[in-house]
Amino acid sequence: MSPTSPWRGRLVALAGIVLSAFNLRTAVTALTPLFDRVSADLGFGPTVIGVFGMLPTAAFALFGVVTPRIVRRIGLERTVLLAMALTAGGSLLRGVSGDTATLLAASATALAGMGVGNVVLPPLVKRYFPDRIGPLSMAYISALQVGTFVPAFLAVPLSDAFGWPASLAGWTIPAVAATVPWLVLLRRSPVASSQLPGELKVLPVAAPHRPLWRLPLAWGMALMFGMTSLATYTVFTWLPTILVGAGGDRALGGNMVGLFSLLGTVSALAMPLLAIRVQRPVWLVVACAGVMALAYLGLLFSPLRGTMLWVLLLGLGPATFPLSLTLINLRTRSTAGAAALSGFTQGVGYALACAGPLLFGWLHDLTHGWELPFAFLGLCLLVLLAGGMLVNRPRQLEDEWDVASR
Repeated sequence: MSPTSPWRGRLVALAGIVLSAFNLRTAVTALTPLFDRVSADLGFGPTVIGVFGMLPTAAFALFGVVTPRIVRRIGLERTVLLAMALTAGGSLLRGVSGDTATLLAASATALAGMGVGNVVLPPLVKRYFPDRIGPLSMAYISALQVGTFVPAFLAVPLSDAFGWPASLAGWTIPAVAATVPWLVLLRRSPVASSQLPGELKVLPVAAPHRPLWRLPLAWGMALMFGMTSLATYTVFTWLPTILVGAGGDRALGGNMVGLFSLLGTVSALAMPLLAIRVQRPVWLVVACAGVMALAYLGLLFSPLRGTMLWVLLLGLGPATFPLSLTLINLRTRSTAGAAALSGFTQGVGYALACAGPLLFGWLHDLTHGWELPFAFLGLCLLVLLAGGMLVNRPRQLEDEWDVASR
């Protein structure tokens, strides 16, 4: 590698970002396919399964709020190291859980680590790769998507071969692997800054803490991210029920959820590179909302005819998820701004997403049909569009901070 290589001093950070991203959903999708076996062994029923289902968005919302404070106290690298340690410890503890309470506590620990990791990765990209926001966003969001569908596909085969405790505990290994690059960086700091070529210096983290709740940009990001997550978790929860209720079999429901998860990788590859090329991304948001609206109409009126098409549209529509994560860096100048905007976006966004599956199910129970639940998702698309309008004008969070403080 030549002395002027733009990657000089940053390959370890690249490895850390990608490996950490892979671990941000493993605890969610490794458990879901095993609920029948785990619940039979530990003796819990649908209510507890519902609690497990709410844990991810609740943990992500809570730690979206808390993580920026942790970053200000211990720094980005130590925060992501803490995130991976919690993920590894929680995953290992799940494998030795002998009762429901321990399994819940272990899951909460792993999800806490993932919630911290969700928030801290965008500012790490900003810190080490301010000149490569698009490609690095594509890389880490793609790794996140791979870490979402791979555990879902491997959970049952691993359980058949080794038992469900080993299937769950096995995801400790990639989490431990993700700690290694950050340990290396912390041991040799501040080498990463001094070795960057030319003007590419590691951006500082420190900045005064300022509230975001008065800033339109922050609310636009939170609404866009939140409505995307709400739609995604609602589909994960209810798509099999919709298809089975229309006369399909359980295998169809499971396969379509797998396809829906897999299609997120396509969005992760394309959207960050599109985002850095357009100054006003509202038309990308409009396209995504239109695609999801067509999918909702298809599932409502013809769930078993054109199912593959509707799920294809469902999988491509939430491209506003990688768009939101990329815009966190495009709409900030500093790592402090990126960390603050990431925490607000994901904290508020995941709090909103918690309500999606519950309200969708409640409306279905109330009406014994799917019209009102899908109308609710349609209203959420309007909120998504409103968020897209708020983030459309090219401006920086730090500028809104300055205006709000006058």
